[in-house]
Amino acid sequence: MSRRPCVLLVDDDAAVRFPIGRFLTASGYDVVEAEGVADALETFRSGAPDAAVVDISLGDGDGLELMRSLRMEGALPVVILTAHGSIDLAVQAMKDGAEQFFTKPVDLPTLRVVLDRALDNRRNRQASLAGRSRTARAAPDPFCGESPAIRRLAEQAARVAGAPVAVLIQGETGSGKGVLARWLHDRGPRSDEPFVDLNCAGLSRELMESELFGYEKGAFTGAVSAKPGLLELAHRGTFFLDEIGDIEITVQAKLLKVIEELRFRRLGDVRDRRVDVRLLAATHCDLEQQVKEGRFREDLLYRINAVTLRVPPLRERGADALVLARLLLARIGTELGRPGVHLSEAAEQAIVAHTWPGNVRQLRNALERAVLLGADPLLEPRDLIPDASGDPASPGVPLISLQDLERRHIDAVLRATGGLVPKAAEILGLSRTALYDRLRKYGLKPSS
Repeated sequence: MSRRPCVLLVDDDAAVRFPIGRFLTASGYDVVEAEGVADALETFRSGAPDAAVVDISLGDGDGLELMRSLRMEGALPVVILTAHGSIDLAVQAMKDGAEQFFTKPVDLPTLRVVLDRALDNRRNRQASLAGRSRTARAAPDPFCGESPAIRRLAEQAARVAGAPVAVLIQGETGSGKGVLARWLHDRGPRSDEPFVDLNCAGLSRELMESELFGYEKGAFTGAVSAKPGLLELAHRGTFFLDEIGDIEITVQAKLLKVIEELRFRRLGDVRDRRVDVRLLAATHCDLEQQVKEGRFREDLLYRINAVTLRVPPLRERGADALVLARLLLARIGTELGRPGVHLSEAAEQAIVAHTWPGNVRQLRNALERAVLLGADPLLEPRDLIPDASGDPASPGVPLISLQDLERRHIDAVLRATGGLVPKAAEILGLSRTALYDRLRKYGLKPSS
């Protein structure tokens, strides 16, 4: 169920506020009211509404100035009202960024249409800036299989999905923590709002801060224009911090302040910005041990793990590995233009027998490599692990690091897609930014 959007209604006449507020409430909005400029700014800063309806003439100030202040602090859509309409006022209001200009008495159904459209456009802009599409492919099922471990996780996640609490997802690398985070968002009260994720692994303090908070023009060398941070893009939605244990201790303090006060500043800015997000975090680390070692703040740990969910590694899930392999292979075959590819009986047995230290990610990588490089539509054990003549788990099989496996796999996907980063990122299940990071890390070059 979606959260009700909130409208700030500002007019110094209670007789005007009452019918508008009652109509918008009946239309599915939450309404907070204010009588003047000071009251409106205080209400806005304490509640971060989604839109505002503002009278142009207020007892303690100018509605147009209030609109400019609201848009600077929160970039929210503002509708202007006036009892004495004029062409000049309307033009000035629209130039200053008003969504629409109404003369009193207001046509309430039209006002609702304008607000609905403005908020829908705002969501689409947030989703676009965050690199997400509202028509994106359906996320994979994080509970594929029937093992007791995965059924237990499914039951716990179902209880948590609709609760407005921070969730910490623990699990080994490649076990599906990000998939579970997306599932929680899609089934929570903010499902119609943005889902924004940030992989914290390997990010410097400077890059982490600019990604989280954004920056103003001139904040540092190279900041030729202002850029919103991911926190802003996630407003009213879900913000997922993957591998949160890798955040530097100095950035942890700033993140804690955001969680506690629901406000932050862009780099180079002096104004606070309000933000309302549901926080999900994931880690493969033992955060309690990191607290003991002084590498993770204890107060931050308490704030991010109101509920903790553990994603079991693939080796604890038994025959789930085969269920996953069949499902993944069907998708991979379709994506790579080989829909008829399938597993031999020996390959299925090898998949169940293997320990898969890289978990679901390693399994998917192995299947993608086999589909890309294999000539026969029937995959054998040797296709899944290089130089394997039988069971991939057998001691005689040469082993390589997960890092080397990832580099080889990314290189193979890039070659198969002609070096096109957008297509390769889609196949790999990565954002373009994450893929470019890996290309730099491994010294690989795309076509453009």
